[in-house]
Amino acid sequence: MATIDIQGPAGRLEGLLEPVERPRFAALVCHPHPQQGGTMHTHATYRLARAARASGGVSLRFNYRGVGRSAGSYGRLAGESEDALAALDLLAARFPALPRLASGFSFGAFAALSAGLRDAGVRGFLLAGLVVRPYDELPRDLEPLRRSPLPCAVVQARFDQLGSPDEVQGALLGSAGPRRVAAVEGATHLFTEELDALEREAEGAFGWLLEAAGIPAGGA
Repeated sequence: MATIDIQGPAGRLEGLLEPVERPRFAALVCHPHPQQGGTMHTHATYRLARAARASGGVSLRFNYRGVGRSAGSYGRLAGESEDALAALDLLAARFPALPRLASGFSFGAFAALSAGLRDAGVRGFLLAGLVVRPYDELPRDLEPLRRSPLPCAVVQARFDQLGSPDEVQGALLGSAGPRRVAAVEGATHLFTEELDALEREAEGAFGWLLEAAGIPAGGA
């Protein structure tokens, strides 16, 4: 594990880059809402990153602007999406031969999605705790995802207060690319009741993404 600096649009971003031997891919993992206690150390974020490494990927977590030792201030999702794009740029620079997957939890799912759709090196998405019910004033538009041909796996808590697995399935109907929705039984939005199950489902989701994206063993 290495603590790194990422040059973001609002200044320095604090990150954690965790390597694996013979990586197949590099995974960005975005954390939940920065004004609701979300950081790169949030339980679900940590578990997603660990699942990425168990699946053969280098993982990069980072704190958005204004979180921890990252410079700047809250950017109402648009700013945090730019931070995520800067983190993807760092992965591209450090691991130019590896395909990238963009992942995130809750607010971070939309930051990862927005950034990943602008990075030609991103080959798929893993989104956990996807918000599909009206919740706040932030723009959470799934239409760009529906239009994307890239594969997307969603891991959703069975009793997620912000969108059930069935609601997620409905929200993704008509998508241009392959979609996979897995439910974590017994969990609510934060997954705190079933973190081990979240990690298992995330490993399964990464495995499906690698196959759907045609990413071979040993990288691209």
